[in-house]
Amino acid sequence: MSNIIELSAPDLAAMLCSRVCHDLINPVGAIGNGLQALDDPAQASMKDLAQELIANAAKQSLAKLEFARLAYGASSTAGTDFDTRECERVGQIYYGIEKANLSWNIDPVLIPKNKGKLLMNMLLIASEAVFRGGEVSVTLGGDAGNESIHIVATSDKEKRQKTLIPANLMEYITGEVEEVTAREIHPFYTGLLARLSNMELEVTLEDTVFRFNATPKK
Repeated sequence: MSNIIELSAPDLAAMLCSRVCHDLINPVGAIGNGLQALDDPAQASMKDLAQELIANAAKQSLAKLEFARLAYGASSTAGTDFDTRECERVGQIYYGIEKANLSWNIDPVLIPKNKGKLLMNMLLIASEAVFRGGEVSVTLGGDAGNESIHIVATSDKEKRQKTLIPANLMEYITGEVEEVTAREIHPFYTGLLARLSNMELEVTLEDTVFRFNATPKK
């Protein structure tokens, strides 16, 4: 087995910041373009379109910022636990700008912060697995302190949707790679959170069904 690559704290922080900037640059740029159009008398006929552009871009920016705050940052959640109600709220906001729908099947409970972050990052990967649309269902099993996370993402062939495993997902999750760049930092960070939570990740794809499980290591 290869050694797990290690990143310094500054490198990890820099790559996560780069990921957030990458996610935000397009919607924030669209807001700027919309505001410029509103300020230009020559584009008065485009006012309604510009306002719609700004509204949609602002919705995307807010969803991505809310998600990053919970999935990557320290967040404002008090103590060392995450409330799954906050995870659901942010997850639904994020999926509101994605093509897939989120079915939340988790009762309100407190889970360790790293496990909560793991849950959120797994949801992001699941949305990438059904990038053309579909249904993502998430459940939490096990006793307190010994929880497991189960995510199922399904697409509909009749709607020309598609299910896939994101490229090189497990290689970066396990960390058994030569290098990590900002492009791959999300799956690597997901694997890091799993190791910190003493969890084992498993990914399977069968026809249109993508399964992503995190279970406590024995």
